[in-house]
Amino acid sequence: MQQVIAHSVDDLDRIAGLLLAAHPQAKVFAFYGEMGAGKTTFIRTLCARMGVTDNVTSPTFAIINEYHGRRDGAVFHFDFYRINKLQEAREVGAESYFDSGEYCFIEWPELVAELLPDETAKVHIARGEDDQTRVFTF
Repeated sequence: MQQVIAHSVDDLDRIAGLLLAAHPQAKVFAFYGEMGAGKTTFIRTLCARMGVTDNVTSPTFAIINEYHGRRDGAVFHFDFYRINKLQEAREVGAESYFDSGEYCFIEWPELVAELLPDETAKVHIARGEDDQTRVFTF
């Protein structure tokens, strides 16, 4: 496991690069952290680093957003915060997306833990000593 500190949003691109280098074969990434920890902000930076040109926003109400701009496929961004039952994730086809071979970035993965592939890369984001600082563990 690797722990990296971001003192500001300017550090996120570097951390995105470290995450991708630490998990070069991973396609499914699970992002853990409390509300407001910066999961969506980090996923936006990660997508930009990967060449996504679409506007990256939280899929809180849609549950899933699909982004393009990468030369080799799509990126699927999930936010399972609003689901009440695991069946809701199944109904949107979560398992098919996770098995698609495309990148899947998942917020609130603890709500769909039993659907996640074994090889899912886990990323924990915690607040640091001030409002700007975040601690990433992956």
